Amino acid sequence: MKTRTAIALTGALAMCFLASAVDVDISKLPPPSDKKDVTFERDIKPLFEKSCVDCHGAEKPKGKLRLDTLAATLKGGVDGKVLEPGKSADSFLVANIAFLGNDDDFMPPRKDTKYPRLTAEEVGLVRAWIDQGAK
Repeated sequence: MKTRTAIALTGALAMCFLASAVDVDISKLPPPSDKKDVTFERDIKPLFEKSCVDCHGAEKPKGKLRLDTLAATLKGGVDGKVLEPGKSADSFLVANIAFLGNDDDFMPPRKDTKYPRLTAEEVGLVRAWIDQGAK
């Protein structure tokens, strides 16, 4: 019984961390895309490869956050999960790629011109992917 309680508490704490980690005005987020059946492999991975994976790939991922595979993206990094499937507006990842919230967490960093920022449409696609279950 203690194990189930510990698992429930761990899940609840993770959800609280995720919700508190994103302190942004969600009205400023681009809306989720209308595209249906968004998948990581087909739709999201190419976006992450152009803007994120050099720093968040298999070799020395910053913050131990990898965005090169679905499993790694869902796992999160040293600060915990960066998204909760079904809840894009509460996503730390979405806030960061939309350049909302803490300037130190923006991805790619504002001063880094080597990697392109995701457009509002691309952020909307990431939101749709998360809202559709992050598969």
